[in-house]
Amino acid sequence: MNARADVLTSATRIHTHLRRTGREIRRSLLSAHVLNGAVVAIGLLLVAMLVFALGGQAAAVSASAGAIVVLLCDGVRSQRGKLGQLLAAPMLGLPLHLAVQLLRDQPLPLALLLVAATFVAFLFTAWGRRGMPVTAAVMFAMLLALAPMPAASWQEAVLRTAWCALGAGLYVLHGVACNALFNNRYRHQVLADVLLTTAALLRIYARRIQRELTHDAAVPSASTLSDVLRRQAALADELQVSRDMILESPDTPVRQRLASMLVVVFEIRDRAIAAELDIERMHAFHDEAIATFGQILCQMASDVEQVADALLRGRLPARAQDHRVALEALRDTVHHRLHATNPTLAHEQSALVRSVSVRMGDQDAAVRQLVALARGEIEPDLSAVRTGWHLFVSPAYWSWRPLLRVWHWRQPALRHALRAALAIAAGLMIARSLPWASRDYWILLTIVVVLRGSLAQTLERRDERVLGTLIGSVLAALLLALQPPMSILLMAVVLAQGVAHAFVARRYTVTAMAASVLGLVLAHLLAHGTSSNLAFIERIGDTMLGAAVAWGFSYILPMWEREQLAERVVRVCNALARHAQHSLALMAVNEVAGQPELTWRLARREAYDALSALVQTTSRALVEPRAVRPPVAQLEQLQAHGYQLLGQLSAIQSILLLRRERLQPDAIAEPVNSASRRLQSMLNLDGACPAAENAFDDMADAASLGAIPESLPEVGSRDVGPWLLRRLGLALHLAHALRQDANAVIKILSNTSPGRVP
Repeated sequence: MNARADVLTSATRIHTHLRRTGREIRRSLLSAHVLNGAVVAIGLLLVAMLVFALGGQAAAVSASAGAIVVLLCDGVRSQRGKLGQLLAAPMLGLPLHLAVQLLRDQPLPLALLLVAATFVAFLFTAWGRRGMPVTAAVMFAMLLALAPMPAASWQEAVLRTAWCALGAGLYVLHGVACNALFNNRYRHQVLADVLLTTAALLRIYARRIQRELTHDAAVPSASTLSDVLRRQAALADELQVSRDMILESPDTPVRQRLASMLVVVFEIRDRAIAAELDIERMHAFHDEAIATFGQILCQMASDVEQVADALLRGRLPARAQDHRVALEALRDTVHHRLHATNPTLAHEQSALVRSVSVRMGDQDAAVRQLVALARGEIEPDLSAVRTGWHLFVSPAYWSWRPLLRVWHWRQPALRHALRAALAIAAGLMIARSLPWASRDYWILLTIVVVLRGSLAQTLERRDERVLGTLIGSVLAALLLALQPPMSILLMAVVLAQGVAHAFVARRYTVTAMAASVLGLVLAHLLAHGTSSNLAFIERIGDTMLGAAVAWGFSYILPMWEREQLAERVVRVCNALARHAQHSLALMAVNEVAGQPELTWRLARREAYDALSALVQTTSRALVEPRAVRPPVAQLEQLQAHGYQLLGQLSAIQSILLLRRERLQPDAIAEPVNSASRRLQSMLNLDGACPAAENAFDDMADAASLGAIPESLPEVGSRDVGPWLLRRLGLALHLAHALRQDANAVIKILSNTSPGRVP
């Protein structure tokens, strides 16, 4: 019997694993990134076929190189600025493509051109994520010009560049047209990705709540606070991408529905942060309540996942589960049980259970609203976002401001550009001095692929890039050794480009592998098939040398993460102060709409973005040399207090917006205004912390707010003013702790001068 039970258990696990794997594969295949990969692959194929019909094989290969230069910038993005994004790469890259061909027989001028152009290209990283694809595209435009045999005359070089420009122009038309054609589909897919990440975050919070059942301080690795912070930071990045796509011009019913769903996701995120409030204060005999709260969160996560799957598959999701009755029954059960078993703690504990269940009810309402919007059962409400959507999306135009600010020795983009130029110079010297028939473009392409803005960022992708490059080199060498016809090689280039584009944000090893096949096979085609007998060992050697050069130069002119942390900490405090100010200002607004809601939403976004940037910077610092690592423990404590403060502000905002009719404005107006002033003063690191009211180690010190925070109101009371005052007191307590954390971190950082850092 035991053996049979073990077999059944194993079979069940295998079945569950296969179902989960199949579901993840289906979601990946239906994602926006895979669709974008298919779009660029089809575009590349169309360009190659059209130019082949016009000018033959050599023209088609050159045109394919031009198309690749453009499509590196063709990601999933909004329609605004799409044309400018695609045109930036060929406008800069094609003149360099021609210049490299004209200087092929002059080693010194060619080297000077490559180094200088690399410096200029990497300055585009000053524009952040928008500029990075342009950097890669310009570098590819130059380095692919090194692959063919040198042009016999300047006329031949011009002709090659003309075919390259034709391919680039054709792909620009294809990219703009497909982005407009698939814009609505992209919106659905991007929102689905955000919903899947949100559902995963809800499950993490559910596990953290259910952990209270064990009363064990040992937290599973998947549920640690640091993991929650990292996932919140990742969600913040995804939300910005989704804002750019979904909030752009919400002028049709479908777009307005998706935009309203995204706004609800913001509320779900806020409620998730606040979900754990008071859980740790609930005593051990609340196992049933804690288990129920965790189960309800898991069910909410399943409902959110169903909406995501429905968006991907073009279907209506099932109706969400309604947990209102279960939460009300749980409150009554716990209340009666406590009065029967422990009357001494009955009042306080019943109030805490009710507090958590109310927030769970708010989350339940948000999830049901999300599902109802997806099903078209309610009308979208975009009173603020409809008129101010452009304030929430990234700029769509190229501004000179980032380039003007970059000319300072402490600017990361300037250092990265110098580092990349030196790495390219070193790569050229190594390539020219190797005993085997090295092709310098191979080493230089590897350097461009591996080298990133800092040591931590380079190490982050080092293993994936090197492994993918090695596998891709093996595949490319084997393919070329078979000497297939040109049509097969072109199809390999198209397929590799599509795969590289599709998995860049999901499986970077696959992207690196496909990019290696793409670069090496295309380089072979550009050489007109003269290098079909490529030596496998030599090519692997070139790849490893390029990776080693990039890795080594990541230590040159380093910009350690600790050098940016003080600025990040100040940004967090300022953003939280503004968020608190606008959250509490909602008290004075009779109907939250228009400008007050708009400014509050903008302040909330900045608070999340600032905290996410701090979390990511701290995470990158963990892999830097020990001598330059920042005070990680203090930073993690600061981040924890920051997110806890966000949770309290979310709870305050819920009371002000959702239970406004149960407040007595005259009784709480002064405490709210006082708390707003003190929060801003505490979080202003340039000013002095309020001397008379800055100590909240004893929670009774908050009595000046009008209510002692732990003096909880009666469970049946309709007046939620005492709950609001309690939240204000806890927010002040956290703001004071955050102020102390920030001062401690900045003091430690200032004690180590950047010039003395090894």
